[in-house]
Amino acid sequence: MATSELDFATRFFNAVIKGLSRLGISAFGAQELIVRGRRSGKEFSTPVNPMTVGGVTYLIAPRGQTQWVRNARHHREVALRRGRRLTAYEIAEVHGAEAVPPMRHYLRKWAWEVGRFFPEGVTADSTDAELAAVIPAHPVFRITERAA
Repeated sequence: MATSELDFATRFFNAVIKGLSRLGISAFGAQELIVRGRRSGKEFSTPVNPMTVGGVTYLIAPRGQTQWVRNARHHREVALRRGRRLTAYEIAEVHGAEAVPPMRHYLRKWAWEVGRFFPEGVTADSTDAELAAVIPAHPVFRITERAA
């Protein structure tokens, strides 16, 4: 399956998670990511699993170079919604050694959900070098809340 294709079960699961997030219910820590389109400017949303490692909040793109990834890179800003609360963030892609700890944490916490999108044998227990090798295909972003 290409990283941008979603099967019926994934589309259904995403719709349920987005709906719960809009009601203020965070299933497994998921929130609704909102990002503007690069060309249209239209808002698009998808469920994501933000996480904090060492006091820094990250987003990982398990499905790779998806539309939300390309849009976030272009605008360098996103928002996360849970219930009525919408929080704006600046977003910056991280690479190399900085990206390994959040990737490891992500795989430890959510491999049951997203492990199928990673090469066989890549797990939270993989070496730093093995994790660093998959990061270009599964981008890691640091998000920082924007000042009001």
